[in-house]
Amino acid sequence: MHAQDGPAGGFSAGFTGGFTDGFEAHRDRLRSVAHRMLGSFSEAEDAVQEAWLRLARGGTDDVENLGGWLTTVVSRICLDMLRSRASRREELTGHRVPDEDPDPGRERSGDPEQEALLVESVGRALLVVLDRLGPAERVAFVLHDMFAVPFDEIAPIVDRSPATTKKLASRARHKVRGAAPALPGTELARQRRVAEAFLTASRNGDIDGVLAVLAPDVVRRADRTAVPPDRPGEIRGARAVAEEIAAFGRSSRFAEPALVGGAVGIVVAPQGRLRLVVAVTVVGERITAYELIADPSRLHLLDLAVLDDVTAA
Repeated sequence: MHAQDGPAGGFSAGFTGGFTDGFEAHRDRLRSVAHRMLGSFSEAEDAVQEAWLRLARGGTDDVENLGGWLTTVVSRICLDMLRSRASRREELTGHRVPDEDPDPGRERSGDPEQEALLVESVGRALLVVLDRLGPAERVAFVLHDMFAVPFDEIAPIVDRSPATTKKLASRARHKVRGAAPALPGTELARQRRVAEAFLTASRNGDIDGVLAVLAPDVVRRADRTAVPPDRPGEIRGARAVAEEIAAFGRSSRFAEPALVGGAVGIVVAPQGRLRLVVAVTVVGERITAYELIADPSRLHLLDLAVLDDVTAA
C-alpha cells in the first residue's frame, strides 16, 4: 500500500473534489490517532490509507458524520494490527521481537521529519508505556483520554459494553501513570532535574556538563547487550564514565526521562520503540550510579510509567 494510491495521487482521480476534500480534512487527525495507537509512523500511514480505500469502495451516501466514521474505521484497523502484533510476540517469546531494529540510529522508510514530529508531540516515554498495553486497552485509552471520544462510541470498536470499555481505559490509565510513587513529588522533581541535565549535556557532547552531575565515584553498570563486546560491564569514576558518555550522545537524542521502578530514570526509544533503559541512582544533585539495561527479558520485567506533570515543577 503506497501513498500515491490515496487521495494525494492518481487513485482519487475518479472521485469528486468534495469526496477527496472530505477525507483530506480529517487526514491529520486520523494519522495522529493511528500513530498513538500503533506507535509506528509507517503503520499509521497504512491504517489511514486503508480507511481511504474502504471509504472509496463504499462511498459517502450512508455516512452522516464522516469524521466519526473515519475515526471508527481507523481505530478498528489499528485494533486488528495491534492484535496481530501481540499474537506474533506471543509466538516469538524468548526470541527477538520483530519490531526490534538492530540499528536504532537508522532512519526508517517514510518521512523521517514527519515521524520525528509525531514522536515528539506524543512523547517517547508515553509511546513506550502505550506499547505495553493490551490492544483493547490501548484503543480505549487513546480514543478517550487523548481524543475525548465518548465511551459509548468506543464500545462497539472494542466489542465491549460502555461500562467495560470505561474499565479498559481506567486500567490503561493506571498502567500509563504507574502505581503511586514511593517518593514525594519534590524528590521526583529533583531527580528529574538531574536526569534532564545529564541528558542535555550528553546530547551536546559536553563532558564538563556531564561531570557536573556525576558523583566523583560514580559507577556505570550495564548488561552485556547494552554495550559493545569490547566495553566492560562496569566502569568506575566520573572521568571514565563521562568519556564513555561522549559516545552515548548519539543515542541520547532518542532519550527521555520516565519512571523506572517508581524512581526517575531514562528510556531510550528511537521512533518511540524501547531499546534501552537507564536506571539512575541520584543522591543530592549528583548521579552516584546508573545501569544500562537492554536485554529484552529484563526490559519486559521493568515497571515503567510516564512522569506526571507535577514532577516537572
